[in-house]
Amino acid sequence: MSDSVVPEPSGVPLSVGPAQAGSALFEPAQLGPLTLRNRVIKAATFEGVTPEGLVTDSLIDFHRRVAAGGVAMTTVAYLSVAAEGRTHAECIQLVPAAVPGLRRLTDAVHSEGALAAAQIGHAGPVANAASNRAQSISPSRMFNPLGMRRTRAATEPDIARITSDYASAARLCVEAGFDALEIHLGHNYLLSAFLSPKFNTRTDRFGGSLENRARFARQVVLAVREAVGTSVAVTAKLNMVDGFRGGLGIDESIQVAQWLQTDGGLDALELTGGSSLANPMFLFKGRAPLKQFGATLPWYLRPGFKLVGKKFLRSYPYEEAYFLPLAKQVQAQVELPLILLGGISKLETAQAAIADGFAFVAMGRALLHDPDLLNKYQAGTASSSGCVHCNRCMPTIYTGTRCPLIEPRPGDDPIVGWQEALA
Repeated sequence: MSDSVVPEPSGVPLSVGPAQAGSALFEPAQLGPLTLRNRVIKAATFEGVTPEGLVTDSLIDFHRRVAAGGVAMTTVAYLSVAAEGRTHAECIQLVPAAVPGLRRLTDAVHSEGALAAAQIGHAGPVANAASNRAQSISPSRMFNPLGMRRTRAATEPDIARITSDYASAARLCVEAGFDALEIHLGHNYLLSAFLSPKFNTRTDRFGGSLENRARFARQVVLAVREAVGTSVAVTAKLNMVDGFRGGLGIDESIQVAQWLQTDGGLDALELTGGSSLANPMFLFKGRAPLKQFGATLPWYLRPGFKLVGKKFLRSYPYEEAYFLPLAKQVQAQVELPLILLGGISKLETAQAAIADGFAFVAMGRALLHDPDLLNKYQAGTASSSGCVHCNRCMPTIYTGTRCPLIEPRPGDDPIVGWQEALA
């Protein structure tokens, strides 16, 4: 940590260098009942360091580093509300046994002057049934290539039980010391899959019209808010578009956002896009790390991935703040505070987003590359992350999420510099 930047108690801003004095990005900001020390949030990114499904020292260190690096709040991902809702068997499930470890984590984050958010969700059709040894649930029955199993369609008792699971999980998060909860409504996890006309072909009151498809997500948000009251902030990560034909589009997403605003359960929306099932690179943009990702798959999936990998992991041109055009459309019609996500690496981009009326910016890969980035921005010693958007961090989510450009480990492809990373 820079000697000129010393974290103070939670909610108090860090001192800033002369180059950033007066920048709204580094001023304290309200998020529901919270005062954040600045307007930068560490976005939820899989950490890959919980082999027993419980908090480890490595997970605590992961979040302590970005907290010490100057962000206002760091988001722990991904915490499942139910056993079958885990992405895979190593995912932390929000049960009482997980609380002591999560409390150690939030205490560590708070000791660095930052706040801690818990991303809570149910993976639904994204869950790996083979790893979980539990059949995955989706809005309508479908084949899930991630676990090479067919899902089962959620019944109304399932929906009622999972809604209750969200409320119970939220209460455990408060007990564990989290300051904010982020409900996952994106990437075609269960609630997002219900929103998507592609994956939700039901004919009951949870399918068909957008109002019906949004019913599950809306009732979960209200159940979480009722469970925690106003003691913590409650946000949601919402897909603006699913990123493939037949998926959720921007007009429907805006309507869902307006309903969530009217319901009154949220303090802010984080805007995202893409599908873990159908188009994951829509979220990341840039070069798809096909070789590196394929090497992480079980042996029985590798031949199929060689055949369809380029279709599943498409490459998109990378540009700074690539979700901004879509987010501006939401901003024009929604009054909830909005959190801008997606390819924010430059200081000027983050400052411009706040000047444009976004409440916060969320950063992922830029902070994986340099957890101390906010301190450097505030001290005036950096103006951009060194991340080159090669996306080679993506396959590391199974072995400890990191930037292999600066943290290579045994088994990683050797990377000499950014030219090779982009090769």
